[in-house]
Amino acid sequence: MQTKPNWYPSRFGAEDEIGAANLITPERVLKAAALIKTGRTYPLAVPVSKDLPAFRHRSFKLYNIQPGEQAGKTTGPNQFTFNDELAVAWTGVGTQLNGIGHIGINHMYYNGNDAKDFVTVEGVKKLGVEKVPPLVARGVVLDMTVHFGVDIVPGGTTITVADIEATLARQGIAIEAGDVVLFNTGWLELIGKDDKQFLEVEPGIDIEAAKWLAERDIVAFGGDTWASEVYPNPTGEEFPVNQFMLAQRGIYNLELIDTRALLRDGVFEFLFVLGQPLYVGSTQVNINPVAIA
Repeated sequence: MQTKPNWYPSRFGAEDEIGAANLITPERVLKAAALIKTGRTYPLAVPVSKDLPAFRHRSFKLYNIQPGEQAGKTTGPNQFTFNDELAVAWTGVGTQLNGIGHIGINHMYYNGNDAKDFVTVEGVKKLGVEKVPPLVARGVVLDMTVHFGVDIVPGGTTITVADIEATLARQGIAIEAGDVVLFNTGWLELIGKDDKQFLEVEPGIDIEAAKWLAERDIVAFGGDTWASEVYPNPTGEEFPVNQFMLAQRGIYNLELIDTRALLRDGVFEFLFVLGQPLYVGSTQVNINPVAIA
C-alpha cells in the first residue's frame, strides 16, 4: 500500500485553492502601503513580442486585424475605422504569475489535487488563476549581482541560504511574513544578446534556500530568470524548487521580473501590487506587476 505524501492537506484547509495568498491580510497591506515614501511607480514586466525567448515549446504571436475594412471600407457617415489584435500565445510567455496549480509531483498538485480529477483540455477546474486574489504585499528585491561582484550571475550558480542572509544584511532589510521576495541576477541582460544561453541555464535558489524562504511565510518568490531556481539543478532533478514551493507550500512563482530600475534608485523594499488577468482555467498568466516606493 502506497503511503500518502505528508504535504497535504494544506495548513489553510483541505478545500483551499489559493495557498500562500491567504497570508495577505488587511493589516499587512496597510503596513506595506506605509513603505511608500516618494510615490514613484515601477513597472516590473518585460515587453512581450514574438522575439522574446520563451521556455521550450512556448511562443507568442500577435496579429493586427481590421475586421470589415478590406478594400478601404469604413463604417457609418463618419468613416469609422478601428484596429483589433489577435494573440496566438502560450500564457506563460514573458513576465508571468505561475499559479499553484501549475507545477505538480507525479500529477499531484497543491492540496492533494489529482490531475485526473481537475485538469481538462479546456483548463483546470480547480487552482486556476481566476481564484487568486490581488497580490498586494511588501516586496523586497535582493541584488545578487552585487553579492557575487558581477554584472550577470553565471548560469548554474546556486544562491544559497548564506548568500541570501549576506545580501539581506548588506541591504539592511529582513524578510517578513507575507512578503514577495525577488532576486536580481542580471539575467535579463542576455535577452536579445544571447537567447540561447538565456534559456539553457540560469542562476537561482536551491531547495534549502526555498525551504528557508517558505519557513518565513512568504507569499511569492521569483526574479529576473525564467524558472526562479538554479538550472540545471545540480541534483539532476527537474525543477524541484518549483515543485516544493508551488505544489507543497502553495507559494507563487513570479518569473522574468525586471527590478533593475528599483535597484538603480536604491530601492530594496516597496509596495508590490498585482491584479492579474482572470483567465478562467489557466494555471499561469502574463502579468505586469507594479512596485510603488
